[in-house]
Amino acid sequence: MNITEDLPKAVTLLHDLKNRINEVTTHIQGLIRKVKEGDINTAKGVSFLEVKYHMLLSYLMNLSQVILRKSRGESIKGEPAIERLVEIRTVLEKMRPIDQKLKYQIDKLIKIATTGALGASDPLRLKPNPDNLVSKLGEESGTSEEEDVGERDGEKKSGAYRPPKIAAVHYDGDITEKDKQQMKLERAKKRALSSGIMRELREEYHEGPEEIRETVDLHKIKMDKKMAERTEYEESRFVRMNITKKDKAAMRRLGTMSNLDELTRFGDISVLSKEEAADLDDDDMPSSKRRKKTPKKGKGKKKGKRKFH
Repeated sequence: MNITEDLPKAVTLLHDLKNRINEVTTHIQGLIRKVKEGDINTAKGVSFLEVKYHMLLSYLMNLSQVILRKSRGESIKGEPAIERLVEIRTVLEKMRPIDQKLKYQIDKLIKIATTGALGASDPLRLKPNPDNLVSKLGEESGTSEEEDVGERDGEKKSGAYRPPKIAAVHYDGDITEKDKQQMKLERAKKRALSSGIMRELREEYHEGPEEIRETVDLHKIKMDKKMAERTEYEESRFVRMNITKKDKAAMRRLGTMSNLDELTRFGDISVLSKEEAADLDDDDMPSSKRRKKTPKKGKGKKKGKRKFH
């Protein structure tokens, strides 16, 4: 270590430290004088801050003791100030979460002390009002006649809280038209990749073992359950139930469509082509919903057929 080079820096730091000490001493003496004269009211302060400031002051005092002994060239081994510094530092670290929780209250008190009051639109004024928890049935019963005049529906107001009828709507103002088209394209590609023809192609060219699975048809399960209940009813009561024309038609339709459904429904995979994806619109999106059958109009009584002999 070169003392000749470090000595000017040390002298400069000592002069700076002396000036800072004089400034802090003058400021603290002014605060003490204001407290004694009653200009500053410290009766209703935050006790947490008082403890914190005492701990910080004690920390600085013990730190000054350690620096003093080191500047004199004395050993600090076994110095009680070292143990007190470690203890105070640990306590200050444990106090940090409490300090974060009290930050709102402390900022509010500092703002009030600085400006004198809070503005009407200041966020620090947003706090719960206990008066809103009191039932106002008595007050509203006295003014119910006046309120009924202004109401269109003529209903009396009750003391129950009624939330505003405002439906939550997703805000998409930041999404551009290009982003919307990209999202539609991604959804269409996802549906195309999960279609039947793509699944068959993956299974054909995949090198792994072939997976055999049975597809579940909800209509077939429902029909099988209905037929099982019919059979149980007939066997328990020794009667034979007639099958209606509607059930017969449903059974024939189910048997026909269950076999042809997987052969004819391949899904729209044109979206996987770049040319087709560029001209993608809402109407071009493949839809998994089937069209509901609309009842035919004009059904009435069956006309009798004329027999020819």
